Amino acid sequence: IELAKKAAQIDTTLFISGESGTGKELFAQAIHHASDRRNGPFVAVNCGAIPDNLITSELFGYEGGSFTGADTKGKKGKFEQANAGTIFLDEIGDMPLDAQVQLLRALDEKVIVRVGGQQPIHLDIRIIAATHKNLLEEVKQGRFRNDLYYRIQGIQLCLPPLRDRGEDILLLANYYIKKLSSRFNKKHVKLSEDASSYLLEYNWPGNIRELKNTIQQALFNLDDEVIFPRHLPEHICSSSSKQKSEKDKIIEAIKKENGHMTCV
Repeated sequence: IELAKKAAQIDTTLFISGESGTGKELFAQAIHHASDRRNGPFVAVNCGAIPDNLITSELFGYEGGSFTGADTKGKKGKFEQANAGTIFLDEIGDMPLDAQVQLLRALDEKVIVRVGGQQPIHLDIRIIAATHKNLLEEVKQGRFRNDLYYRIQGIQLCLPPLRDRGEDILLLANYYIKKLSSRFNKKHVKLSEDASSYLLEYNWPGNIRELKNTIQQALFNLDDEVIFPRHLPEHICSSSSKQKSEKDKIIEAIKKENGHMTCV
């Protein structure tokens, strides 16, 4: 968070890395709103969600009649829409190589040319890029341009996975309890000590996004005002070392009595 605050004061290209669900777009928005560009637009683009044949026109716009189905008046691309503000290129690791070439020029010169156009358009824009992929490995595999890799890493910010954030897990869990309780007509909901223990022990491969869904499911299952382990999704509890430890103790006791369950 402190590094993000510093990044907000420096108007240069920023690269945010981190696993899926760690809050990369949330940080990008916060950095924009804490910067001198706060009064300008913040435009988010998921580079992995745009079809390859449309990504260039989506990013850089097009002139009227440039291709079949194009608006006769032409259209601004995401870069023009973000002029005087910030553009957030999420999942940049999924961008096709052809579009990467044009993006490199936009990064270097802050200049774009619309599809079907000739006139260069100069932009006043900050670029924040992010991905959950290992871009250096993508470069080695030939799926990401080496020159673009080094160009987007003006300043780097790496978001840690939820499993490495200790007590933040409970802080975030209680935040989502407070935020989501009203959807389920609940008030004053609390986590039991056992439920908190399970949340702390779980590995959270889906990070904060998974934690939010977990709390939502617990609130749905809840009958009263206290969340117990039985209200959590089954896989949260079944993966706990506490659960495994108890199972191991039972197996050990059965072996000790040579399989006589009545003795156990």
